[in-house]
Amino acid sequence: MTNPELTMATAPAALSVGGLVDYIKAVLEDDPTLRQVWVVGEVSSANPHAKGLFFTLTDPDTGAAINAVAWRSQQARLTTLPTVGDQVIALGTVKVYPQRSSYQLTVWQVLPSGDGLKALRYRQLRQRLAAEGLFDPEFKRPLPALPQTIAVVSSPQAAAWGDIQRSLRHHHPGLRVLFSPATVQGETAPASIVAALERVASDGRAEVLILARGGGASEDLECFDDERVVRAVANCPIPVVTGIGHQRDESLADLAADLCAHTPTAAAIAAVPALADLLDGHRQRAARLKTLVADHLLDAQTDLHRLGQRLLRTRLDQRIQQQRQHLKQLQRRLVQGVQVELRQAGDRTIALRQHLMTLDPDTVVKRGYALVRNDAHQLVTQASRVTPGETLQIQLAQGHLTVQVTHTHPPTP
Repeated sequence: MTNPELTMATAPAALSVGGLVDYIKAVLEDDPTLRQVWVVGEVSSANPHAKGLFFTLTDPDTGAAINAVAWRSQQARLTTLPTVGDQVIALGTVKVYPQRSSYQLTVWQVLPSGDGLKALRYRQLRQRLAAEGLFDPEFKRPLPALPQTIAVVSSPQAAAWGDIQRSLRHHHPGLRVLFSPATVQGETAPASIVAALERVASDGRAEVLILARGGGASEDLECFDDERVVRAVANCPIPVVTGIGHQRDESLADLAADLCAHTPTAAAIAAVPALADLLDGHRQRAARLKTLVADHLLDAQTDLHRLGQRLLRTRLDQRIQQQRQHLKQLQRRLVQGVQVELRQAGDRTIALRQHLMTLDPDTVVKRGYALVRNDAHQLVTQASRVTPGETLQIQLAQGHLTVQVTHTHPPTP
């Protein structure tokens, strides 16, 4: 048998409660793994407090739990606040509290776990792309009115490609369709879709592009929320119509497209007008044109009839005859006025001629008068301006005389 005294003598020294707790605290808090650790769990309880939010993280599979706290000073930095029932990923450090001999996780950050994390990333990407203007309606391009060639990007094995072909054959037969195959599910899908879009852009023949995939689980449609795909759709040089999933589905590629039709069949119908609709529209326009022409002709006939009635009421022939008579009267008055003016002008001309004849020196001389000029050929009218011995020229009615003045006789006062 073992000697109790020998056993006590060889056992290690006993620790106090405080020493044991301090040892546990040192072991846990000095462990580099526990200084910054990510913990995944479900929030099973959450108790707000003045100092912070105290909550419990539980492992749904094993039932294991750990207490956690997010101090008030740190809560504003948390991406999401823990709520009961949420699956979260918490980043923190393990702390030991000696008074209660317990430990808890002091949390620095809380992120949604699983679907919650994907939703967070989706919201962040959507907000960032929206801020860049990729979803702005102002930049949406109109579809061509009557495209001759369209391109389709989809999986060759997908039902969506078959639906689109059938819809186009029925909706708009004779249309040229270019197919650019792509993987539309899985990790390689984003790069494959981008490459398919680039092939269509490089080809340059298509006037509109359809990006299509049939319905499926949300995980199957994640490639259409990939940033590479969204930017490729937004930067495509030709208008893009998306037909992805079902009516309830909406991806970021749908938001970036010029037109979102939600389903492949709806996308095919929206991309090109139906020939039946075009024919019906042509018939309606022809009928409308015929009606407008008929209305115009009827209005013209009405105006013609109205003008004819006015002509009958105004007796235009009588008015023309009256105007002709008035013109004849004016003509007679004009001729008479001109004749009077001519007679008066003739009389004035005769009077002026007679007056000029009376002033003609030759006429005066012919009546027995004479003209006397000095050597300077100036008329002599005053005897006082002539000196004895001066030679003068005297013009008579017939011939002239050269005389010498012997004596001058001034006029009698």
